[in-house]
Amino acid sequence: MRPELDELQAFYATRLGQLTRRLIQRQIRLRWPDVRGRRVLGLGYATPFLKAVVEDAERVAAVVPHNGAAAWPENDLNLVAVGADHELPILDRSIDRALLVHALEGCDAVRPLLREVWRVLADGGEALIVVPNRRGLWCLSEATPFGQGRPFSSSQLKMLLQDNLFTPQMTARAVFVPPSQSRLLIRAGVGIERVGLRWARRFSGVLLMLARKEIYAAPVEPAADVRRLPAYATIPRVLPAAERVPNAARVSSSRRVPRPGSERTTPARSAGYRTSGNSRDD
Repeated sequence: MRPELDELQAFYATRLGQLTRRLIQRQIRLRWPDVRGRRVLGLGYATPFLKAVVEDAERVAAVVPHNGAAAWPENDLNLVAVGADHELPILDRSIDRALLVHALEGCDAVRPLLREVWRVLADGGEALIVVPNRRGLWCLSEATPFGQGRPFSSSQLKMLLQDNLFTPQMTARAVFVPPSQSRLLIRAGVGIERVGLRWARRFSGVLLMLARKEIYAAPVEPAADVRRLPAYATIPRVLPAAERVPNAARVSSSRRVPRPGSERTTPARSAGYRTSGNSRDD
C-alpha cells in the first residue's frame, strides 16, 4: 500500500522528514557525484531528492502514480507527470539515471515496474533504488512513509534486480536515527548517522542499491527432436532412341490391355521411370 500524497508532504515538512531527506540525499550524491549532461528520471515520490541534481542534469523529470500529484518545482515549469507503473510515459532508451523512492515497496506489480525502468533506461544506464530496510526500525513505524509497504533486505533486493535484467553495483545505508519526533534525537541525527555508518550498518532505516542495466542475449532453445519420415521421388531415366515413341502412340498404348505374361513389368519401368538408383537398363 502506497502512502497518499498528503501524507508524504506532511512527513517531509516535519523536522524528522527534513533530516531524512538530507541524509538520503547525501548518499545519492555520493553514488552520483556528477550528473552533468545526464537525463534523470524520478519515480514514486522522488521530487524532494531531485533538487540536488535538477541544476546540473541536462533534463530532469518525475513520474508519480495515480494516488496523487503536485506540480514541481515551484515557480517554474512543471516537470511532473502522472503514469502507471506498467506503462511509463517515457520513450525507450531515453533516460541515463533513474531514482526510485517510495516506488518499489508499495507497488503491487514490482516486475512490470522494473521492466519499464529497464525499457526507458539507455544502454548502460543506472537505477538507484531506495527502500526501507527489513532489519531497521523504520519499517516497524507506521508514522513514517517507510513503515508502509514491503521492506527489503539487501539480498532480497539484489535477487529482485538480477531477475529483471539489472546488475547490482553497490549497496549503501542511510537514516540510523530512530523514527521519533524528539528534538534531542533530531539534533543528534548527524552524529547518530556517523556512528551507524561505522558500527551498525545492518540496522539502517533505509537501504539504497545502485544497479546497472544490462542487455543479455536470449538463450536459443534447442530444436525439438522431430523424427523425419523418409521421402521418395521417382527419378526420370533417359530412354534409348529405339524405345522412344510419339506422345500419341504412348497414350494409345497405355490404354491397351496387357498381354498374358506381361504382369512382371512394373508400371514405372514401362513408363520409362525408375524408383531407385540400382536399376539397370535392359
